[in-house]
Amino acid sequence: MWSSLKNQLLLSSIVALAMLLLSIWCVTRSFMNLSVTLLVLICIYIAGLNLWFWRYVTGPIGELTRFSKHIAEGSYGIKLEVYGEDELSQLTQEINNMSEKVAVAEKSRTDFISQVSHELRTPLTAIMGWSETIAFDPAVQGDSLRGINIISKEAERLTGMVTELLEFTRIQDGRFNLRIELIDIAAELEDALFTYGELMKQAGMEVNYSGPPAEIPLIPGDPERLKQVFCNLLDNAAKHGGDGERIDVRLREEGDHVRISFRDYGHGIPEAELPHVKEKFYKGSSKNRGTGIGLSVCDEIVSRHGGELTVANAVDGGCIVTVTLPLTSA
Repeated sequence: MWSSLKNQLLLSSIVALAMLLLSIWCVTRSFMNLSVTLLVLICIYIAGLNLWFWRYVTGPIGELTRFSKHIAEGSYGIKLEVYGEDELSQLTQEINNMSEKVAVAEKSRTDFISQVSHELRTPLTAIMGWSETIAFDPAVQGDSLRGINIISKEAERLTGMVTELLEFTRIQDGRFNLRIELIDIAAELEDALFTYGELMKQAGMEVNYSGPPAEIPLIPGDPERLKQVFCNLLDNAAKHGGDGERIDVRLREEGDHVRISFRDYGHGIPEAELPHVKEKFYKGSSKNRGTGIGLSVCDEIVSRHGGELTVANAVDGGCIVTVTLPLTSA
């Protein structure tokens, strides 16, 4: 059985066709005055029909399109008002139901990730602690010591993944907060370089740092979160650009912003994957182990500072990640 919207469209088409046929009949019968009047009425009717179509069909479809884009971008659970009982109203109701179900599924997934991550932290801490203790035992030598070191390294890697997952759940739940204060951005970056520098040297990676030519004034930021970003980006550069055996880090003040770039000399990122690298759980064609959310968390932290994180391929090879932060708070 047809709904009201279909009936209205069909009735409008029949009326317009009848008026057109009547106008043609009047012309053939030489009723010129009546035919002109009918043509004017047809024009007015078509204009009114177009306005009606825009108001009740094109407008709602455009609103549904924008609404669907918001859901696709992660705004799960939002709903549109439903008016009437025609096809568009039914479609709106179905999209509302879908949005609600996706929100419930996303909440369940986030809760599961959070619970599992918390449960993993305790045993991983114990594994790391005991493996380091056993490694210092003089009785453990040869392959046994090598195995203990592997256990310690893998436990540390898993702990990093669990930390990323917990950060992700905090962002999803709205529990992710910043403690903004005035910080020395150069000092925070240099601390991160010092933290990772020795590890990278052991892995055969050369890290070249180009500091600012002049002192940068204190900027508003969360020192712990920004250091987390810097360490994560250095780790990514080492993992994905390891073939180049070199990482260039550059800090500059440009206008009313500070720019920090991390450049590796690896194979770069396929162009088709570049628009997606900051998406949650996206790994693309990368064979490196990980959760795929580290860059997403970094992007969230930088965005909450009023800045921007961009990822691009360098002209002569490799990948360059740039963090742009404002000198003053918005």
